[in-house]
Amino acid sequence: MSPVEVSPDATTLARTVATALVEHVASVQAEGRVPAIALTGGTIALEVYRAVPEAGSDAVDWTQVDFWWGDERYVAADSGDRNDRAAGLAMLDALGVDPARVHAMPAADEFHDDVAAAAAAYTEELRAHGSGPFDLVLLGLGPDGHVASLFPGFAQLDVDDVAALPVTDSPKPPPERITLTFGALNQTHEVWFLVSGQDKADAVARALADEGSVRETPARGIVCDRITWYVDQAAAASL
Repeated sequence: MSPVEVSPDATTLARTVATALVEHVASVQAEGRVPAIALTGGTIALEVYRAVPEAGSDAVDWTQVDFWWGDERYVAADSGDRNDRAAGLAMLDALGVDPARVHAMPAADEFHDDVAAAAAAYTEELRAHGSGPFDLVLLGLGPDGHVASLFPGFAQLDVDDVAALPVTDSPKPPPERITLTFGALNQTHEVWFLVSGQDKADAVARALADEGSVRETPARGIVCDRITWYVDQAAAASL
């Protein structure tokens, strides 16, 4: 089973991950490389982002970090539903990240005919930058076991020959989204799951069980050499 780091509460979890993130990025830069980090949305991720500027962030040259997204809501660029807008307000702006290194997924008010064209454009952007591997992918987990916008039973679970796909009928609003596929998410050196709350406990247990289906619990489709689960006690309750 992948390592599970349990924090007593969500606040401690956020601070723990923020510190680990700064250390991880600094270690990649110490190797002479530009880190490539795929960010996630969600409540606990936002708390992590808010904690990063206070977590020794001056150890990192934030102008030399590439940021990507695992999924995004296909809404207007200034919508409060956007993962990139929340991350920008909480972390990227405060750290002075180079805007040219922030690879946001296309917004609904940009120059694409529809969400399918927008997803294809993100696939091309990833390809133009070498299509990975990422140094680190951050992922949340839904109560249904979904990761990014890969939902139980959805056709997107079976596609791994392109990097990004459209979602038009998300069970969580808004219905239109762009998501990286397993093929893209698994092109990484390391994955961290960030999970908080009692409502996620069953999904955490199913994701980490010895047996189970990816179609029922998409988190089981994440496979790489190093996966760490950062959870609070409530989310770990069923382990």
